[in-house]
Amino acid sequence: MGQPVTLDKLNMSNSVSVIIPIFNEVEAITNLVEKIQSIIEEDSKLVYELVIVDDGSTDGTNSTIAELENIFKNLKVISLARNYGQSTALQAGFDHSNGDIVITMDGDSQNDPSDIPLIVEVLQKNIDVDLVSGWRKNRQDSVFSRKLPSMFANYLISYITGVKLRDYGCSLKGYRRELITKFRLYGEMHRFIPALAAEVGAKIIEIPVKHHPRLTGVSKYGIDRTIRVILDLIWIQFSRQFMHRPNHAFGGIGLVMLGVGLLIFFGLFVEKVFFGGDIGARPLLTLGLLLTLLGTQLLAVGLLGELLIRIYHEPSGRKQYQIKNKK
Repeated sequence: MGQPVTLDKLNMSNSVSVIIPIFNEVEAITNLVEKIQSIIEEDSKLVYELVIVDDGSTDGTNSTIAELENIFKNLKVISLARNYGQSTALQAGFDHSNGDIVITMDGDSQNDPSDIPLIVEVLQKNIDVDLVSGWRKNRQDSVFSRKLPSMFANYLISYITGVKLRDYGCSLKGYRRELITKFRLYGEMHRFIPALAAEVGAKIIEIPVKHHPRLTGVSKYGIDRTIRVILDLIWIQFSRQFMHRPNHAFGGIGLVMLGVGLLIFFGLFVEKVFFGGDIGARPLLTLGLLLTLLGTQLLAVGLLGELLIRIYHEPSGRKQYQIKNKK
């Protein structure tokens, strides 16, 4: 079969980038790339590129993908200097891809490449949809170490963010190019991409996709992932509610504390002046002083936060809103 045409030779209007972040997947990556290439070659209507991001592998994966890059002309390899984590690897893939439609998937062969054309078709037929998220309806993973923690995390994320999905953890997703330019991934935020997308006004749909058991390598996730999800979720919810109005978070708490502290002082003042009470050794005096100081500090932090938000947006020309593109 002939090699697919690379994106830099054609107009990008009918182009798809498939991004695969990998870490120590030397046993799985060759078979996965060959399967994807087979799927790509069957679709003559679109121009594909395959972007593999090696996230600091130490098992020989980098040598294997370098050989594959010489074989497949539409394969692009991005090798990170060290292991940064899946979110950073995905962001690197976003930054170095060119397609109008971007597909992401795991490199362990558990996602099925045959679902790629399906996701592309959904995005092409539904011009108002910005993100297609996969749902591993028949997930082939351990019940106790993977499925149960994932069910809990999915429920928690859906409930707190308000973006209702059955499977936040599925890496098989399809994006429009415009969407991935509206946010960036830091830390381990890849789990919350649908929530980040919804925050910038994206329309999201979820479709069932195939899932296979892991046959090679070792899973990089454990039950401790649920704890990290909770910590990341706290940040996501805070940023969604207070990123553009930090004074409402810190200033609100500070105002309450300051008010309670001043009420305590007023009560002690009345007791001292009108009833001659001894308030010098009262624990309530210490509590009032503490609440007043903390309240004042939190109010100051809130005001500084408001200033920082303006410094963040205005000099760089960043806007605190997104305008939805007309389809």
